[in-house]
Amino acid sequence: MENAPDIHGKILKDISVLVTGGTTGIGRATALLLAQHGAKVLIFGRHEKELNEVLEEFNVNALEENVMGIIADVSKKEDIEFIFQQGDGFLGQLHVLVNNAALGYQSIMDGKYEDWQYILQVNMLGYMACVHEAVKRMKDKGGGHIVNIGSMSADKREKGSSVYVATKAGIQGFSETLRKEVNELGIKVTLIEPGAVDTDMQPGGENEKREKIKNMEMLKSEDIAQCVLYVLTQPKRCDVVEVKIRPHLQLI
Repeated sequence: MENAPDIHGKILKDISVLVTGGTTGIGRATALLLAQHGAKVLIFGRHEKELNEVLEEFNVNALEENVMGIIADVSKKEDIEFIFQQGDGFLGQLHVLVNNAALGYQSIMDGKYEDWQYILQVNMLGYMACVHEAVKRMKDKGGGHIVNIGSMSADKREKGSSVYVATKAGIQGFSETLRKEVNELGIKVTLIEPGAVDTDMQPGGENEKREKIKNMEMLKSEDIAQCVLYVLTQPKRCDVVEVKIRPHLQLI
């Protein structure tokens, strides 16, 4: 990563990236943007329809050679093992992990034990397990970069979302400690905490979301993808440790 290119018209050629939850929202936008800048990208999601849609988008943009997509669920140990096995074959050396796969949830008074368990497996254990596998590969290859997509909810801690807030506060603490553990291995860790973003997690219809974006009350997924691109393309001496990115008029 010593000669990682900057964002001024250059490309991320020879960089291999695993994007978890890469079939929708922020993950989808990030995978497409990094591939457009020359990266080789492995993505996965739980649903075949969404995977096929994003792979078609890669095809339309003549990027089909830059991507591999698979069906997998990050809550399952065997699926995580399968993801990284596929990555070893397609990506070769893993340079970047973008931990993005997550689900929204409301209060601890909603749902039942099995529901909370699944959210924790996806939003926290999935992140941790993917980091474990990524670090095993990166530490023997001279370094890498882990980008954890968190949420402003870790700080705002909205009423009625205690389960989701718990997971995102956990990712915040995990990221801060992780950096201290892997820094000497040449591995960078960045935590990106977006505000409201036009993804499936946000309530409301498409027209309502478009109006919020127009009024600068909501971000696009592409805005977070640009942030990921920025942190990946800084010089080796620079660690972008944490980024809070919010809509201009989301005053919290």
